Amino acid sequence: MRWWDIDPVLELEKDLFPEDAWSRGMFWSELAHSRGPEATRRYVVAVEDERIVGYAGLAAQGELGDIQTIAVARDHWGTGLGGQLLTELLRAATAFECAEVMLECRVDNVRAQKLYERFGFEPIGFRRGYYQPGNVDALVMRLTTAPDGGTAAGSPSAQGTESNG
Repeated sequence: MRWWDIDPVLELEKDLFPEDAWSRGMFWSELAHSRGPEATRRYVVAVEDERIVGYAGLAAQGELGDIQTIAVARDHWGTGLGGQLLTELLRAATAFECAEVMLECRVDNVRAQKLYERFGFEPIGFRRGYYQPGNVDALVMRLTTAPDGGTAAGSPSAQGTESNG
């Protein structure tokens, strides 16, 4: 897959987030920040048998990393792929020298919340009506990174994530 082949990502996005899917323009805008020496974004894609089965993104702003998304194809839920993608994003946060990583997770997505907690993320509050048009609240979570570039709580190891960014 070439980095500009976003049609498969758009298809997976629409399947997973039918009411909240990003448009092609939103993806292009984000990808524009992920290329070149001044890049402030990192995107990874998980591919299996030439099929995109997951993708994830991180935006860095100084010492703060913001996880934009982690999306895993439904037939890969429970396989550990979400953790592998998260590990790649945390590596990117380390490369960007982020002291903290933030994310927002739908309050009704308990599976994702448990994944983030296993990696050391802590809930710090709620953002009301964030996910539009579904108007679902988000749980805001934070991870503080350790001076050595690891996480304060450590993280499960990841293996086998194929990433293109």
